Amino acid sequence: MALQTLHDAFSQSRRDAADLPCLAESALSGGQIWTYEQAGRMVDELADLYARKGWSRGHRVALAVGNHPRHFFHFLALNRLGVSIVPLNPDYRSAEIRYALGLTAVSLVVCHRDRQALLREAIGTDRALAGTAVVLIEDLSEGLPTAPTVPGPTGDLRMAEAAILFTSGTSGRPKGCILTNDYVLGAGAWYRDMGGWLSWCDGEDRLLNPLPVFHMNCGMVSFPAMCLTRNCLVIPDRFHATSWWEDCVKSQATAIHYLGVMPPVLFKQDRGEWERQHRIRFGLGAGCDPTLHGPFEERFGFPLVEVWGMTETGRFLGNHHDPRQTHTRAFGREQFPLEVRVVDDQDRQVAAEVPGELLVRTRGEHPRQGFFSGYLHDEEATAKAWRGGWFHTGDVVRQDATGMLYFVDRKKDMVRRSGENISSAEVEAVLAIHPQVLRVAIVPVPDAMRDEEVMAVVVPAQGVSPDEATARALVNYCLQELAYYKAPGWVLFRTELPTTPTNKIQKNLLFVGDKDRTEGAWDCRPMKKRS
Repeated sequence: MALQTLHDAFSQSRRDAADLPCLAESALSGGQIWTYEQAGRMVDELADLYARKGWSRGHRVALAVGNHPRHFFHFLALNRLGVSIVPLNPDYRSAEIRYALGLTAVSLVVCHRDRQALLREAIGTDRALAGTAVVLIEDLSEGLPTAPTVPGPTGDLRMAEAAILFTSGTSGRPKGCILTNDYVLGAGAWYRDMGGWLSWCDGEDRLLNPLPVFHMNCGMVSFPAMCLTRNCLVIPDRFHATSWWEDCVKSQATAIHYLGVMPPVLFKQDRGEWERQHRIRFGLGAGCDPTLHGPFEERFGFPLVEVWGMTETGRFLGNHHDPRQTHTRAFGREQFPLEVRVVDDQDRQVAAEVPGELLVRTRGEHPRQGFFSGYLHDEEATAKAWRGGWFHTGDVVRQDATGMLYFVDRKKDMVRRSGENISSAEVEAVLAIHPQVLRVAIVPVPDAMRDEEVMAVVVPAQGVSPDEATARALVNYCLQELAYYKAPGWVLFRTELPTTPTNKIQKNLLFVGDKDRTEGAWDCRPMKKRS
C-alpha cells in the first residue's frame, strides 16, 4: 500500500525492523536508544492520549520540546492523527513567540519545563492568544485540554498539511511555510535515493545530526530518510566542539550533518585521540570554506559533501559524485526531476559562468510537486516567489559549461550567521521603534567564526550619545525581543544614511571600497549568549 504519511513510513520500518535502533540521544547527551518497536509504543501511547481529547486533522499543535527524540515521538503521534505541528525555536523570545502562535493559530503548545514560564508570559500579554494552552510534556496525561472544534477533514491525506516551518522573511517577519505529507515523504525519499557519496546502508547506519529539529534539515529530511532506510537518527542537544569526535565514536555515527561554522572550529582544535577512531563515511552540509575543505577531509578521513536546499524546496542538490570540486563553492548539478535555470533580473537565461539568480522547479506538468504549498496567509508572497512558473530562490549562483553550479552570494537582504538566515527587515523593525533610534539599517559583516555577523548602522535620535552605553542598550533591547543570534553583534553610529529620492536606505552605499566595516563600531558580540 502506498505511503500517505510519515507515520506510515515509520510504521512500515517498525513492522520490518522492530529491534533496530530508530532514535537515540547522542552518547554524551544521555545515550538512550529507542528501537523502532520501543519508539512505536511511545508514539501509540501519545497518539491515543491526543485522540481521546479530540485532537485530529484540522488542528495545529506547537512543539517546544527541544533537540531530543521526544520531539519526533510527538510529531509521529500527531501525524498519525492528521494534526499539523508547528516546531518552535527554543531561542524565541516573547515577541517572536506571540507572532508564531498568532500566525499559525495553534490552540496548544507542548513544551519542555525550561520553556514553560516564558511561553505562558508571552501568551498572557496577548488577548488574541488567550485560548492557547501550554502543557508540559511531563504533565501531558493530566493537563492535555480538549481540542477545539474545527471543520471536518477533506481531500487527499498525502497532500494534507503536516507542519508549518518558519523561514526568514526578506521584507518583514519570518514566513510560515506550509509543508504537506507529500513534502515530508518526498524530502526523505530524495535523501534516501541520492547515491554517490550520500548512499545509505539499509538498517546499518546512524546519522548524528546536531542541527535543530525545528529546521527542515533535521526535522523534515533526516528523520524521514532514516524511517525509509530503517536507520537511526542520533540527536545531540547541540554541537559541542570539544567533545564532538568522542560523541561521534561513542554514538557509533556513520554519517554527520554540519554547518559551515563547524569545520573550522574542529580543524583548529589540537589533534586528539578520538578524531580518527570514528566510522563516519560522509558529512552533509553547506558553507565549508573551500580553502579548508581538502585539509579537513585529509585530516579527519571522510568527505564533506556540500549541498544546496531551502525549506521551500524540500529536496536539495549535492556535490556528491566524484570528481568533487572541493576547492570551489560547487554544490552540484541539476538532478531529475528538479530542473534549474540561472537568470538575470528580468528572468532571462544567462550564459555559462555569468552569475544570476537560481530558479528551480519540478520537471513536467506539476512544477510545484514536492515543494512547500505556500506561505501561510501570504498569497502575494507565494505568487511572487513562483512568478513565471519557477521558484525564485534569491540565491546568486553561476553555472559552468558542464552544468556544475557554484554558490556566489545571496540576493536576499539577509545575514547568514552560523547557519541561521536572519532577516534584516525583522531586526530593523524591532530597532526602528526604539526611542533612541532615528534610522537604522541592518547589514552583514564578515566573521571568521560564524561566516557573518549582524551589524546595526544607527542614526541616533536627537540628544542621544553615540557611545558604548547606547550601543549596549540597543543590543540588550534586541535580546529581549528576538532570539539571541538575531541581535546586532556590532553597532555603528552614523549622522545620516544614504537614501533614494523616495527615502529608501541604499545599503550598497553604506560602505565604499574594501574598508573594514567594523572600524569605529562597538563590538557587542560577547553580549550574544544563548540563555
